[in-house]
Amino acid sequence: MTQDHPTAPDATPANPAPWRPSRTVAVILAGGTGTRLGLGIPKQLLKIAGKPIIEHTLAVFEAAPEIDEIIVLMATGHVPDAERIVAGAGFRKVTKVIEGGDTRNDTTRIALDAVGDGDVNILFHDAVRPLVSARIVRECVNALWSYSAVDVAIPSADTIIQVDAHDCITDIPVRSRLRRGQTPQAFRSGTIREAYRRAEGDSDFAATDDCGVVLRYLPGTPIKVIDGSDENIKVTHPVDVHLADKLFQLAAAQAPRLTNHGYAEELTGRTIVVFGGSYGIGHDLTELARRHGAQVFPFSRSTTGTHVERAEDVAAALKTAFEATGRIDHVVVTAGILEKGALAEMDDETMDRLLHVNFVGPVTIARQSLPYLQQTKGQLLLYTSSSYTRGRARYALYSATKAALVNLTQALADEWAEFGVRVNCVNPERTATPMRTKAFGEEPAHTLLASEAVAQASLDVLLSELTGQVVDVRRAPGEPVAAVPAQPGAPRADVGVGA
Repeated sequence: MTQDHPTAPDATPANPAPWRPSRTVAVILAGGTGTRLGLGIPKQLLKIAGKPIIEHTLAVFEAAPEIDEIIVLMATGHVPDAERIVAGAGFRKVTKVIEGGDTRNDTTRIALDAVGDGDVNILFHDAVRPLVSARIVRECVNALWSYSAVDVAIPSADTIIQVDAHDCITDIPVRSRLRRGQTPQAFRSGTIREAYRRAEGDSDFAATDDCGVVLRYLPGTPIKVIDGSDENIKVTHPVDVHLADKLFQLAAAQAPRLTNHGYAEELTGRTIVVFGGSYGIGHDLTELARRHGAQVFPFSRSTTGTHVERAEDVAAALKTAFEATGRIDHVVVTAGILEKGALAEMDDETMDRLLHVNFVGPVTIARQSLPYLQQTKGQLLLYTSSSYTRGRARYALYSATKAALVNLTQALADEWAEFGVRVNCVNPERTATPMRTKAFGEEPAHTLLASEAVAQASLDVLLSELTGQVVDVRRAPGEPVAAVPAQPGAPRADVGVGA
């Protein structure tokens, strides 16, 4: 929308003094009510990937070394909710959680009062943009050394049209010069305070965008635009909840790995129990974790006589690991079987085996593991397959159980959050495992992901703070091809996932 720019003196002196802020404050604007999402709670309290949206957002600024302080402007009546989230997550940079105003104008003024006097960098960010990146935060703060106002935006992929009151086109602006605005928006404190001071004299003033206030009331003040990202979406409509959840999955799969020294430091002294640890991904994860110093206890039907669907077998396995080390930090369930065939032609014994090993087994392990994982604030790691998104003909039950594990992951992440126990699910693409070879025969190696790569990604998830996520693992371009396993006699229930 084109704005009128009333004549006013330039706010920037001819020879401004060097900018020396005392600190950098992130103001998280969390005043939305969730009306468009049809919720009974503010949208920033809605859970995505196992945590409230606002918790994801705060975590980015908490981790950013450029940010010294965080102030939360919360929806009326929900300050206690935000305070509980801050306390539970241990966010040390959050100094104030206060109610926002009835309008955006009022909320910004309340925020400026909360920041206080003095020269300060201020970043305003929508609480419901939980996928803002550390790179964006860093570039906003860095830009304030040269500019007094900074915006974040991305190019418009769509043609923008201007219409009149009758919805008829009046103009089509040149798309190459258009951008879609995001947040954060960053300011030197004196600039944003002066813009709002001048706006007070305008009876028609109604802000929806703080950079717009500077543009209108401090004309001539350069507003630097840095590149945002397509992932930095604002959760406003129901479809945005789904998109944000999927984007978190993609972000998780790209989590940086530790150095070898870092793995040893993190894993030494930890106890990992792997159900299905004889072959495939489970075996590779066992060996990898052991090399880095973890105490790993693999259990399987073929090597230890452990049937994952039997509660007594699971209990005995967990007890063995606990009595040996005095703790259980992670429980991994790679056990699974894949039997191909039309459902109408499948015998009862095969159906029963599929359902019990692939679903009843993980459920049983989850129930038995919780008391141990509560003690260590540990993690349960499950495995699904790409067939969870769309069932495949001739392995309907396998697809159905893998979809059930995704729902189990997300549900348990919510249920167990109060205990500090994390639950995640790894979704590898087609992986070279004995189970896949048995079901599909020999396949071109370059089309398969190496099980060692899945084991490595699994270890990264175990050492992360993620919860409630389905983490996709894909073969990167140029990655070595998989070595197809030569274990044709591997038992069905022990060979892991990856089909």
